[in-house]
Amino acid sequence: MTDTDPSDTDPSDIDLGAELALALELADLADGITLPPFQAREVTYDWKANQTEVTALDRGAEAAIAEHLARARPGHRLLGEEFGVAGAADSPWQWIVDPIDGTSGYVRGIPVWATLLALAHRDEGVVVAVVSAPALARRWWATRGGGAFADGRRCRVSTVAAVTDAQISITLNDGWDALGLTDAVVRLAQEARRARGFGDFWQHCLVAEGAVDVAIDAVGVAPYDIAAVKLIVEEAGGTFTDRHGRATHESDTAISSNGLLHAEVLRRLT
Repeated sequence: MTDTDPSDTDPSDIDLGAELALALELADLADGITLPPFQAREVTYDWKANQTEVTALDRGAEAAIAEHLARARPGHRLLGEEFGVAGAADSPWQWIVDPIDGTSGYVRGIPVWATLLALAHRDEGVVVAVVSAPALARRWWATRGGGAFADGRRCRVSTVAAVTDAQISITLNDGWDALGLTDAVVRLAQEARRARGFGDFWQHCLVAEGAVDVAIDAVGVAPYDIAAVKLIVEEAGGTFTDRHGRATHESDTAISSNGLLHAEVLRRLT
């Protein structure tokens, strides 16, 4: 682990390789906390105010990540799902962390969950991303300009150019009902060659790998849900926006695609 603290305002001064190495260390740390109880089926949970599950392991993993970052990068901020914002309030650098993305599956023994880690600059956006899914024995990562990788293999999005030939992943929830767009999402899925609901981080990682052509997330996502996967999709050659076409991780909607299908999907859902 490096003990340097690259907190300069100029993002070009940062060593992305060092930050990726740190993010991978953080992923290892989180895996060590979250995987053994999952494998032993020793997971209990409570309910948040928004009626989503949370475990002591979510909180424990985020606390461990925060403690490690406080030592390794004391000049950086942290935004975590469980404890909010911590660290240097005036820093241009912010780590964005979801300790367990897919907690609802985690507590039921479904292996589709992951720790999501992203480093973002306030002007340049996300520059480092790691998604670690230990129950799947999978890990994805990316650096700005350095490409995206799945378990060390370079990721590239698909070349499917028509919805009727596409494999699409959708996540329906009442947010799409509130927007009056549930029928539009369903019609899009029905027109596709195949529609599935892989959910959470995994659908976007599958877009980056070229296994899925479009992923439509639930309405109500937050930065810690999508910051890491956004960079991975983009570095794999894909497109990641909200439903209005804005390339951001700070929206409540998220759509990823191979790029060729993006305009058509947005037209249907705007």
